[in-house]
Amino acid sequence: MNGNFKVHGHYNGLKTTLLFAIMWAIIMLIWWLTGGRSGTLGIYIVIGLVGTFVSYWFSDRIAIASMHAQPVSEQQAPELYQIVRELSSRAGKPMPKIYIAPTDSPNAFATGRNERHAAVCCTQGILNMLDAREIRGVLGHELMHVYNHDILTSAVASAMATIITYLGYSLMYFGGGNDRNRDNGILGLVGVLVSSILAPLGASLIQMAISRTREYDADEDGSRLTGDPAALASALTKITSGAESHPMPQTAGTQSAAALMIANPFSAQGLTKLFSTHPPTADRIARLMQMAREMQLAQGAQPAQPAQIQ
Repeated sequence: MNGNFKVHGHYNGLKTTLLFAIMWAIIMLIWWLTGGRSGTLGIYIVIGLVGTFVSYWFSDRIAIASMHAQPVSEQQAPELYQIVRELSSRAGKPMPKIYIAPTDSPNAFATGRNERHAAVCCTQGILNMLDAREIRGVLGHELMHVYNHDILTSAVASAMATIITYLGYSLMYFGGGNDRNRDNGILGLVGVLVSSILAPLGASLIQMAISRTREYDADEDGSRLTGDPAALASALTKITSGAESHPMPQTAGTQSAAALMIANPFSAQGLTKLFSTHPPTADRIARLMQMAREMQLAQGAQPAQPAQIQ
């Protein structure tokens, strides 16, 4: 099957470059508005560079460890290995490592800086809840995150958002601007306001927008890889219902891995829905079912019935 599928990438290299430019522009604007305090910018540049390097280079180990996941052999999970081997072969990519996380909350994620250092992880809950066809749809989605180089983009977004947020918090507590600006009042006040409130919010919104876009892309590309978008739609329906009834405990580890997962692992209420890194499940399912209908009409088959969120 190798050669029948083409990885598009969705210009994620360009997106990462633009993200770098936007984030550093925000940092420089904050620095200028607050009077260019000596030493402050250098500290956060170092933090950003180190954070980006660690997040990217060790992303697989960090995510796997945060979920207490364990590697499984082909003898332990033959069906899982069969699905992953088929999909990676179809994409013409190396076989990733496979892990299982010991939690009843249904979810899955992929990580790794590139396809040669990739890993896919399923929770025990998702393996218990979904059938083989739905698992295949989920794994197609997750593998495309690696093949589209989403991990680099998300690592950069996370690191840069952290820099801006911490810079804003430090200015909120310690003040901004040099002595002349603080005496004048206006410029220093504006700088602190922008830094402590608007900049962290803007950084979070940029990260959220990129994360939501990549989920739509992985849904589409993963469904083309499997040839079965309806299976992923069905899986998302079950995962959403299961995550509501068995939400994942919110620890430092699970929160750091949450953006990588196929669906929000926590029970989203109120404003948390607005700032979720995942797009609304109903929208994703609608897109997938439209894609399924288009595929079936092209093949002259009966259109699939839409999945329903419980």
